Amino acid sequence: MSGKGKQFTREEELLLQDFSRNVSTKSNALFYGNAFIVSAIPIWLFWRIHLMDIVTSSPVFLLVTCLSTWLMAFAYRNTKFSLKHKVAVKREEAVTLEMNKRLADDKKMSKKEKDERILWKKNEVADYEATTFSIFYNNALFLALIIFASFYILRSFSPAVNYVLSVSAAGGLLALLSTGTQ
Repeated sequence: MSGKGKQFTREEELLLQDFSRNVSTKSNALFYGNAFIVSAIPIWLFWRIHLMDIVTSSPVFLLVTCLSTWLMAFAYRNTKFSLKHKVAVKREEAVTLEMNKRLADDKKMSKKEKDERILWKKNEVADYEATTFSIFYNNALFLALIIFASFYILRSFSPAVNYVLSVSAAGGLLALLSTGTQ
C-alpha cells in the first residue's frame, strides 16, 4: 500500500467489508433486539423469585438492562466476527458444490462471475450461521451465568445488589470472553 493513495476497486471494498468487524444495520438491530430481550429476562426472575418490587426497582432494572444490552450486543458482534471465517471454511465445499450445480446451466456467465457468486454465497451462508450461533451461544451462557451467580454465589446478598452484580457480571464476563482469540 505504498504509493500515492491507491484506491480499492468496488469488488475489493466489498470483500474487505465481508471480513471487517463492522456489522450491517440489519445485524446490529437483530443483535440489540435479542440482547434487550435476553437482558430483560432476569427482571422476571428477580421480581417473581427474589421478590423485588417491580415499581420501586424499575430505575435499577432499566439501568442494568441497558448496560447488559450493550454488553451482550458487543459480545454478539465479537463472537460473530471470530466465527465467520471458521464457518466459511467449513461450508466452502458444500456451498461451492451447490452453486456450481445451480449455475451449471448458465452458459453466458463467465468463470469469474461464477466465482464471484460462489464467494458471495459463501459469505452470506457464513454470515447467517455465525450470527445465529453467536446469539444462541451468548444467550445460553448469559442466562446460565445469571442463574449460577444469583442462586449460588450471591444468594446471601440483598435482591437489589444480587441483581446488579449478577446481571452486570454476566454481561461483562461475556463481553470479556468474546474478545479472546481462538
